[in-house]
Amino acid sequence: MQEQLISSLSSEDSSLPSTPTSDAPSKRLSWSKLMQKLHSSQSLDSDSDHHSSTDDASDAGSISLADLSESDLFFDPTEEALCKEVVQLIALNLTDAKDGVLHCSKLLIPETLLEHIGQELVHLSVSEPCGLRGALVDLCVEQDGSCEAVGQISVDPYLVPTFQLTLVLRLDSQGFWPKIQGLFAGRSPSSPVVRRALKLSTGFRVIKRKLYSSEELLIEEC
Repeated sequence: MQEQLISSLSSEDSSLPSTPTSDAPSKRLSWSKLMQKLHSSQSLDSDSDHHSSTDDASDAGSISLADLSESDLFFDPTEEALCKEVVQLIALNLTDAKDGVLHCSKLLIPETLLEHIGQELVHLSVSEPCGLRGALVDLCVEQDGSCEAVGQISVDPYLVPTFQLTLVLRLDSQGFWPKIQGLFAGRSPSSPVVRRALKLSTGFRVIKRKLYSSEELLIEEC
């Protein structure tokens, strides 16, 4: 059985065309080059897939212009710093008015109110030629059915104002405050009369008027 198998293999080998021994090294060399090319192509494909996935991830995390508001597109750190100064001046003017126009022993100003005012200042000054520097800010407080003028702030006194903003603030008359309002009442050093404490609401009205144009007034409820 083994002799028959050996003889058959020998006959098959004899029927195959003979190949010169000098071709064997060239075949091994070409096969090696083929494997190198295959490995290189796989590396390129993996790199391209990596870059495409990275690009896709970066595109997924990117922000389009449609997602940005007008104030974001024209964001200016200088304007932000100026806005903080103006908000501080507004708070100072309101505090100084408690003994005069507002006739109260204490005036509570919510931090949220000041934040909203700052946002409106930036929003309404974006389209102005001089930005917030060209603003003239009037402060008013609605009290007992009338609107009391508290003060006026010229953001840049060396610049001719280009627009006027009137902030109409309201007193807080809702929620828990009316019930505890009497606890903050006090007497003025110059008068024995008990004076009430006031708290401003977080909601307000802002009126914008352009001083270089005859456009209609812009009124926003905030």
